[in-house]
Amino acid sequence: MYTFFLAIAIGYQTRLTVEAKAASAYSLRNSILSLKESSSMRLSRFFMPTIKENPSEAQIVSHRLMLRAGMIRQSSAGIYSWLPMGHRVLKKIEQIVREEQDAIGAQEMLMPTIQPADLWRKSGRYDAYGPEMLRITDRHDRDMLFGPTNEEQITEIFSDAAKSYRDLPRMLYHIQWKFRDEVRPRFGVMRGREFLMKDAYSFDADFAGAKRSYNKQFVAYLKTYARMGLTAIPMKANSGPIGGDMSHEFVILAETGESEVACHRDFLENDWLDNIDPEGDLQIIVDSFTDKYAATDDERDPETEATLGDNLVVARGIEVGHIFHFGTKYSKAFNAVVTGPDGTEITAEMGSYGIGVSRLGGGIIEASHDENGIIWPESVAPFKVGLINLKVGDEGCDGACEGLYGQLQNAGIDVLYDDREGRAGVKFAEMDLIGLPWQVVVGPKGVAGGFVEMKNRATGERQEISADAALAQLTA
Repeated sequence: MYTFFLAIAIGYQTRLTVEAKAASAYSLRNSILSLKESSSMRLSRFFMPTIKENPSEAQIVSHRLMLRAGMIRQSSAGIYSWLPMGHRVLKKIEQIVREEQDAIGAQEMLMPTIQPADLWRKSGRYDAYGPEMLRITDRHDRDMLFGPTNEEQITEIFSDAAKSYRDLPRMLYHIQWKFRDEVRPRFGVMRGREFLMKDAYSFDADFAGAKRSYNKQFVAYLKTYARMGLTAIPMKANSGPIGGDMSHEFVILAETGESEVACHRDFLENDWLDNIDPEGDLQIIVDSFTDKYAATDDERDPETEATLGDNLVVARGIEVGHIFHFGTKYSKAFNAVVTGPDGTEITAEMGSYGIGVSRLGGGIIEASHDENGIIWPESVAPFKVGLINLKVGDEGCDGACEGLYGQLQNAGIDVLYDDREGRAGVKFAEMDLIGLPWQVVVGPKGVAGGFVEMKNRATGERQEISADAALAQLTA
């Protein structure tokens, strides 16, 4: 009898386990479907507080359009909240940066925003950095600071962990919010006080290794910007408070750029090379970008520029990244020393590599817009497609839109569906303002004729095609 009841109990427990696993699988499936659904959105449910008129406080195009398109809202001087539309762009920029860092073997981590002042005293930068550093005292009267950068923090971490030459080379990065108390924060996210940055740090056994790490980052930066639809020009630059003997800024040209830069015309036509081996010899590629003249405003050479003639391009530029090699400046201060293969001590050679992730949100707009609004490259667009229902409540239009909306979602396409009642002109203007790469328009005429109107935001080209053809084009 005991065996009989034991068998029943085991069977019951087994059934419960199977049912629990099935329920868990069902829950996971629903979670996945929910996540997929969340990549698209009905505009009637989407928080996108657009503005019709240009805000008076916005001085440059990106600031005006980011406010008007409901991407950001100011919290205080130089500090912004990123609303859902802006946050989607920010995350896509961040992901491209992350993928290109991972591709060269950099390893992601996360360091704190608040750092102890003693770290910076050890490097000598606590007093030298100036009033841009936000200094804080905690309840125990310990001096702290809101980190503007992380050289000290990462060097201490590495120094505590690395003991042997086998621990080199290493390249570590994080994507984290920073704070610099700009005396005149302006231009929206282009020169704010709080900003999102990717900063990477390399540790090598000698200068040759440090140069290889520098070249990896140099090429990774070019690829990162190219994926965002940008032509970024590497320019010899001043190292500033970071320090170092080798430094390049990556600058994109835009009419409303923050400073005047100069470069050889070839930079505007330099073809990018695909399928580059990050472990190969990258010096040839780096040389092809650095053997011609390019300089930021404080590094320009009038004598060299005079020899370039028609090949000289002088334009406004926006800095979107900066890389440095600074040798042993920080590793000596933090005793980042390892034992070499012969037993001698090796002080790590270091480099630092920054990309302004939130700044790029504004920089891309500065480089890609027209009189109607933003023109997003597909790689960073908050949604790929804007689906516009011209007659909400009409059975044919509603049915066609719902069907196309579902098909686009199932194909993994991010779509913003304008399912609101309202005038066609308002809907078209708002879609142009937010700058999604494609617009698909469904109206009574198209439903009757078996077609939708498809518009390319960048070129303005329109075509009347079947819904199936539009779907095929968008998923190609």
